Amino acid sequence: MAEKTPITVARGDGIGPEIMDATLRILEGAGARLDIEEIEIGEKVYLAGNPAGVAPEAFDSLRRTKVFLKAPITTPQGGGYKSLNVTVRKTFGLYANVRPCVSYHPFVETKHPVMDVVIVRENEEDVYGGIEYRQTGQVTQCLKLISRPGTEKIVRYAFEYARRNNRKKVTCFTKDNIMKITDGLFHKIFDEIAPEYPDVENEHWIVDIGSAKLADAPENFDVLVLPNLYGDVLSDVAAQIAGSVGLAGSANIGEHIAMFEAIHGSAPRRAGQNLANPSGLFLGAVMMLVHVGQTDVAERAHNAWLRTMEDGVHTYDIYKEGVSKEKVGTREFAEAVVARMGQTPSQLKAVSYKAGEGGEGSFSGRMAREAAAANKELAGVDVYLDWTSGSANDLGAVVEKLSGEGLKLSSIANRGVKVYPGGATETFCSDHWRCRFVPEGGREIGNKQVATLLSRFAEAGLDFIKTENLYNFDGKPGYSHAQE
Repeated sequence: MAEKTPITVARGDGIGPEIMDATLRILEGAGARLDIEEIEIGEKVYLAGNPAGVAPEAFDSLRRTKVFLKAPITTPQGGGYKSLNVTVRKTFGLYANVRPCVSYHPFVETKHPVMDVVIVRENEEDVYGGIEYRQTGQVTQCLKLISRPGTEKIVRYAFEYARRNNRKKVTCFTKDNIMKITDGLFHKIFDEIAPEYPDVENEHWIVDIGSAKLADAPENFDVLVLPNLYGDVLSDVAAQIAGSVGLAGSANIGEHIAMFEAIHGSAPRRAGQNLANPSGLFLGAVMMLVHVGQTDVAERAHNAWLRTMEDGVHTYDIYKEGVSKEKVGTREFAEAVVARMGQTPSQLKAVSYKAGEGGEGSFSGRMAREAAAANKELAGVDVYLDWTSGSANDLGAVVEKLSGEGLKLSSIANRGVKVYPGGATETFCSDHWRCRFVPEGGREIGNKQVATLLSRFAEAGLDFIKTENLYNFDGKPGYSHAQE
């Protein structure tokens, strides 16, 4: 008898327990070889005083099993409660979020009958670092962090996924025409890695027009790889235009641990009514089976589910007169899938998972390459001020006097637009000003000159709220310029 795979299961909140019961019933009917450990997460844990929604001892189960099948949870409003998903992703380094978005025409209504797109989203970086500040009365800030190691891992994962699953193309979306350094790095690394996969076509789109193309003609895309924020938005959009967010599952893949779930929420209004569609969580569980190498079970269960959809046995959310044959509840849907084990669809495309080719398996691959050592040179400093005592020219007259000891004021910007010297009088200015100082007369500068400059700001009674050192790398600026 084959050895059972240990997994950690959390039944969650709202409809979570019902759809988890249904999912596990289907897996059991398909012959899944699982040794289940259960943990409690979500609302009860939050309200018991744990702001992360998961007790520290629950992490011990995840470390043992390394596989987490998670139902949706309810996060209480207010009170500073943290996102459990973000906590798990960051704690265990789940760097890749994988979401297949497939249409099931004509059995589920969609405008895109041949859609079959997989979105691979970077899962740890970007603005999801959650590093935010209120810096003045009028201006807040969120830091966008893109790293070379993080980007290399997600881009290489996308190409490896495409190769393992016989996908033909990987498309990268960024906004590097505006964010030339952060999104520019993501695009640059994509272009560096793509030639390592000559058997997979590659392309890049600016995210706005790429999103429009995806919404209009998703059949032209195959695998998408995106930074965190764009991937979060577009994976929901893609799931919805495929037919329903309620039918989409996802995988969160790390080097050591993986989490599988539905992408929808806990829907507390539908809880306890035997109405919820378990398909999203079930399809996440299919990805889990592939990940742990039980591809035979994944194939049997997935094809039985497709046959059930094809036979018109539908829950209320996708039931449609003239297409659906029978409206069923959560439990009855699960039993209908179990009854079709061993069957394959006749109209929808049957799935095939080859043994040893886990489509969702974690990719340990080559370690991220180290960036070539660059000559790093301090090229100036930006000093940010909270100031409300006049115009840009008034501020310029004050700050000009602070130049000295090798540093001189070169410009003042407000919200990324140069306003001094020579700014346009029509430019709207907030209370958040960036004063850029650069070396005078080609002199070398260091942190001592920066510290002395700040002391002059303090003596002048100016409220400096932040500084950013400006660096050149191999003679090239590692900082952006204001719009003029």
